[in-house]
Amino acid sequence: MQTLFPEFIQSMRALLGAETDAFVRAMEGPPALALRVHRCAEAALPFIEGAVPWAEGGFYLRDGARPGASLAHWAGAFYLQEASAMLPAAVLSARPGERVLDLCAAPGGKASQMALAMGGEGALVANEIDPARARVLAGNLERLGVCNAVVTCETPARLAARWPGAFDAVLVDAPCSGEGMFRRDADTRAQWNPAAPAGCQKRQTEILDAAARLVRPGGRLVYSTCTFNALENEQSVRGFLARHADFSPWEFVAPGLGASEGGMLRVWPQRVRGDGQFVARLRRAGEAEALWENAPQRGAARARRGEKAEGAQDARNLLEQLCATAVRALPEPLSRARMHFVGGRLFAAPAAAPDTDGLRVIWPGTALLRAEKNRVEPEHALAMALAPRQALRVAPLGEDEARAFLAGESLHRAGEPGWTLVACAGLPLGWGKQVDGALKNHLPKGLRKALRA
Repeated sequence: MQTLFPEFIQSMRALLGAETDAFVRAMEGPPALALRVHRCAEAALPFIEGAVPWAEGGFYLRDGARPGASLAHWAGAFYLQEASAMLPAAVLSARPGERVLDLCAAPGGKASQMALAMGGEGALVANEIDPARARVLAGNLERLGVCNAVVTCETPARLAARWPGAFDAVLVDAPCSGEGMFRRDADTRAQWNPAAPAGCQKRQTEILDAAARLVRPGGRLVYSTCTFNALENEQSVRGFLARHADFSPWEFVAPGLGASEGGMLRVWPQRVRGDGQFVARLRRAGEAEALWENAPQRGAARARRGEKAEGAQDARNLLEQLCATAVRALPEPLSRARMHFVGGRLFAAPAAAPDTDGLRVIWPGTALLRAEKNRVEPEHALAMALAPRQALRVAPLGEDEARAFLAGESLHRAGEPGWTLVACAGLPLGWGKQVDGALKNHLPKGLRKALRA
């Protein structure tokens, strides 16, 4: 790996003084690889060795652990995430019933962390401006069984114009020069140049100004980067506060890291087991009322005027078919969701989600089913959101069979005919269809994966 640029070391010496040599040694060491349990702590046990202090459910990886090659990973038991990267969502502290926005959300670690904290209640909007990265984000939320989110692919400015004051909490994990990633990303290290921070700060300023408009009065904004320089961190925050007098720092304490100063906190790799991270928490002045709470009433008014009434009846009919053929009961968040059709598919969007009409939407909620010639086929996203007890039929597989299923194979096995949730160790893998002594594989082709034992 390329050595650290002398200009970078010099800039760090201005921040760290005598501590710079220890910093450089830490940057040449191994990164703080970790995972965050999402729905099965037991499945993570073979790979972990100690807890990440500042993140509930976060654990460091044992040397040589390969959790990404495990069935548990592909079944959404946990999310692979560097330890320091868990801090911003922990500081934001999303709560059940809130409306939360992750403005720069790909690949989905922080968004899924917030979704878990919300317990399926409220609404999470995960936005990513790059279409390819937005699809990766949606795929990760689907794999983890998140069922209170939508994924958009828009500019922050466009969202701010559409949804002013709509969110209880907004996270801006901003694009940055990535200095904190140098020890785990060779490309980031090689691409750095002394002008990078200034260029990044300009972009961060635009994103933060848009984010300010999205926070409701009394709401909170968390800004984070994975870089070290003060220009993109403290100076960006101070500049933001000078431009937005209705925001102020909101102090916090992070276990294992200490207390913030001026609402800001850094993670230094020579001091703790974590890569570089900066987090700031700010609060907007005003009464802490959720301005979006009247949205359901506005939706009801539209329904009374006859808008989308026919579609609602169609959705109910198709859900009845789904429950007769594949599902015993929908997860509670999905049963209360707003149903809508997109391209012959039925999606369940969180009832508290803002109106996305006219916006570019990658994932308009959890896909429940496809309507196909007077029949319905359950969607893979629904399978990943289900607990086995919620399916009409379940095929509990051993590890070898589960690996074969994940690779796209159909299995010879007896069972009641019909749509069957395929599971391993209590975790969903996808849908199969039991026909004539065989479990036909309905895992989407793009998700099939040959995992080594």
